[in-house]
Amino acid sequence: VWHSAPMFDWWRRLSRAEVIAQPFSAEFREFVRARVPLASYLTESEHAKLEALVRILLSEKTFEGAGGLVLTDEMQLAIAARACLLVLHRVELDAPLYPELETIVVYPSTYRAPHRQQEGYVVIEGVETRLGESWSHGLVVLSWNAVQAGSADLTDGHDVVLHEFAHQLDAEGGTMDGTPQLDWEHYSIWSRVAGLEYAALCKAVEDERPTHIDPYGASNAPEFFAVIVEQFFERPRALRLQHPALYTELSGFFRWDPAARIDERGWQ
Repeated sequence: VWHSAPMFDWWRRLSRAEVIAQPFSAEFREFVRARVPLASYLTESEHAKLEALVRILLSEKTFEGAGGLVLTDEMQLAIAARACLLVLHRVELDAPLYPELETIVVYPSTYRAPHRQQEGYVVIEGVETRLGESWSHGLVVLSWNAVQAGSADLTDGHDVVLHEFAHQLDAEGGTMDGTPQLDWEHYSIWSRVAGLEYAALCKAVEDERPTHIDPYGASNAPEFFAVIVEQFFERPRALRLQHPALYTELSGFFRWDPAARIDERGWQ
């Protein structure tokens, strides 16, 4: 039975060490594992760390329902589990977790948001329908319908939670520009590899040729980063096969090689 008034609120009064020590029920554990890409390939220690990161995120970030949506434990868990998968091998339990993020707002379905675009000297203002968005400072917005669609198929390469939290990782470098925060020596390699792949995707989309990477990634460099992150976690072997240099750079950034893990264990 899920709670209409989320039980995680009281965790805010606890220290991080106390939050980490809070046990997950068997029901929560199975729910999380059923909604996380690559879950069947994680070790027990990785599952334990993922659950600890989920507890940290739920206790340190604010979740808010919008558009009449009443948030439940189920909704918060579904979002937090995939957000924490991204940093499973990047963040230790005593380190900041999505340090710039304060609030996750969830709408029932697609929502409308103001849009402002400048073309030369002309500024165009209007309203867009969105599935999610990520701000550089403090906010992620999601559509619950889109969150559910992402967990319906964990291998289709599309997940709005992975996408929007990838933007958060991108922004940790100071700006949301498609280049995540890297060790100094890796910036030039990333710029070269990602730059060539992005240019190739843009050219393929312009020529109306089929692409292995979601064509939405040709929108701009930040969207390119977000869609390749989705594919890295949902279709890692396909990304490695079709874009090996890009896969190698993402594997270095996330400090994990999920395609090799699948090779070891086989499809389950």
